[in-house]
Amino acid sequence: MQELEMVDYDNDGPGRRERPRGHKDKPERRLFMPLFLGFGVLCIIQGILNISLRVAYYSSKTSACNLTHVGGKPTTAPKVAVDCQEMKNRQCNKLQERFNALTADKNLLENTNNILNNRIKELEEEVQRLQMNTMDMSGCTSSQRCPTGWREINSRCYFLSTEMKTWQNSRRHCQSENADLVVISSPEEQRAIYRLDGEAYLLFWIGLQGTDGNFRWVDGSALTNQFWQVGQPDHGGPNNVEDCVEMYHHNPLLTSWNDAPCGQRRRWMCEKEPCQVSGALT
Repeated sequence: MQELEMVDYDNDGPGRRERPRGHKDKPERRLFMPLFLGFGVLCIIQGILNISLRVAYYSSKTSACNLTHVGGKPTTAPKVAVDCQEMKNRQCNKLQERFNALTADKNLLENTNNILNNRIKELEEEVQRLQMNTMDMSGCTSSQRCPTGWREINSRCYFLSTEMKTWQNSRRHCQSENADLVVISSPEEQRAIYRLDGEAYLLFWIGLQGTDGNFRWVDGSALTNQFWQVGQPDHGGPNNVEDCVEMYHHNPLLTSWNDAPCGQRRRWMCEKEPCQVSGALT
């Protein structure tokens, strides 16, 4: 009995560490902790399953069509095979539609190209006809730049008439030849024209006309280089009717112009550009 009491005393002695009052494990906490952990694990598992199913679904759409044998045994997937065949059929139909559209575009472009080529040929033939007509009208041929009876000087064509007309009728004749009365723009051209004919008393109209002494060339250009005879122009003398200009060979080369009445009859000189015979299409 005494020994028992001693044991009890030892258990109740000061060396025993008692749990403080109020420090007790709450039963609710012990209950919900496993639930929270379990819920988190389920979420992770659910996420993994979702990803795996999504990958498996898309993989089946592309790769299941080629299922052959796995492990030596044939693998069959009837529904997947049907879905894949339908997908292939849709893709083939889309490709066929695209091919048909491109073929139609190609045929349309070929037809348009043929039409344009034919039109180009027609235009080339028309240009050739126009060039031939132009050469016929101007008197040119494929081997000469100036018509027969004309002289080419410094890439210009000149014609000196043998008959005589008034200044106005002389100009009309030049215009009927797709030309005009000569316009002299430099001393060099004055010399070349002066020497076209060696007749001593040659007298012919040039393309210079004016009123009250204000002369201009028939192409509208102003009079700059002037080769008047001494005392000319005299603006018509007493009658004041000398409004057209003639060149007189009897006078020196650079002083050979004279104003005269436009109604007098003189020979005349025409001028025009040479024919562009080298521009014909081949």
